Amino acid sequence: MTDQPQPSTPAPAPRPGPAPAPAPAPELFTWEFASDPYPAYAWLREHAPVHRTRLPSGVEAWLVTRYADAKQTLADPRLSKNPAHHDEPAHARGRTGIPGERKAELMTHLLNIDPPDHTRLRRLVSKAFTPRRVAEFAPRVQELTDGLIDTFARTGSADLIHEFAFPLPIYAICDLLGVPREDQDDFRDWAGMMIRHQGGPRGGVARSVKKMRGYLAELIHRKRQALPAEAVPGEDLISGLIRASDHGEHLTENEAAAMAFILLFAGFETTVNLIGNGTYALLTHPGQRARLQASLAAGEQDLLATGVEELLRYDGPVELATWRFATQPLTVGGQRIEAGDPVLVVLAAADRDPERFADPDVLDLSRRDNQHLGYGHGIHYCLGAPLARLEGQTALATLLTRLPDLRLAADPAELRWRGGLIMRGLRTLPVEFTPA
Repeated sequence: MTDQPQPSTPAPAPRPGPAPAPAPAPELFTWEFASDPYPAYAWLREHAPVHRTRLPSGVEAWLVTRYADAKQTLADPRLSKNPAHHDEPAHARGRTGIPGERKAELMTHLLNIDPPDHTRLRRLVSKAFTPRRVAEFAPRVQELTDGLIDTFARTGSADLIHEFAFPLPIYAICDLLGVPREDQDDFRDWAGMMIRHQGGPRGGVARSVKKMRGYLAELIHRKRQALPAEAVPGEDLISGLIRASDHGEHLTENEAAAMAFILLFAGFETTVNLIGNGTYALLTHPGQRARLQASLAAGEQDLLATGVEELLRYDGPVELATWRFATQPLTVGGQRIEAGDPVLVVLAAADRDPERFADPDVLDLSRRDNQHLGYGHGIHYCLGAPLARLEGQTALATLLTRLPDLRLAADPAELRWRGGLIMRGLRTLPVEFTPA
């Protein structure tokens, strides 16, 4: 008798176990976080895209991390730039802006005001950053770039932050503003103090702001006294601010000083970090760096242009957009925000949102659909973005061309990032190369 197959008894279905616990909420604003904030931002995007947190300064604020929410928030007129709208407790008073700007009477600038004053002041200074004006400034940027590389090219090593990325935009913006060459090293010292103390003791920054304010007041007074009746071609920006009027309303000296101050402050540190972060990203992605060097050697500019945009998206110079304050209750990403609450848009998180960018954690210098938020969005879009792009493209192209075997001189794990809230940048970037 042959064996017949017996019907099988179905195995009992496994009982569903408990759902896996979500990863614990990351700790924000530690030194480890500063080195690589992107895993924490990925957690926030998924689990708490509009998240209220206490900042190291003691201020409580909402962090907006998804791209769609970020873009909406940056353009929402219910979110004011004016700190007067902050419903701030006593322990947080005066801790939402640049240290020392209140006492130095430097508050009336584009980062702290709303329309119609913002519209008036921006129109008065926007002529300095037109594509034509920036293009006219390109030879000076190339001259500064080559001169700085000349100072260390023969040595075989350098700290690219302090010897290159930092002085280049300082001297460029000083030239554009009309700061005499003999005074520019003072500005370099004051700006250096402002960078070194980001996230640390506030006194050093405030002292530098006070010195800068005093100098700008004196310089504006001197230029006003010597201003010719008619504008001359290529007139510096401070002279243009003094001369500028809108429907007959001239800038006050306080407004002119505040505008010069914020153009200097915002115009140098973003570019320091663009050059520093961008060079670091290229040195740690040799395949992408080789593509760019081959493109430059062939005399092409397209990959350089798209590459700088990708570097701005991938690890940009501005981590969080500057402060905004709700003027009325509103909802962002399903979260209710009360009037008086501070809101910070996390540009670094939005620009790695997989809902907007394919493979967001991959550096791809040829990325085309790249509408990143690295320079903001809406009426507060960075006024100096064309100049920053020019400086970034010039700096990176010249470095890779003149020092083709540029390489890191330190383990990436040993590098330290500055601990400030708004900006993201390296403290140092040691490199080696064959002496030129």
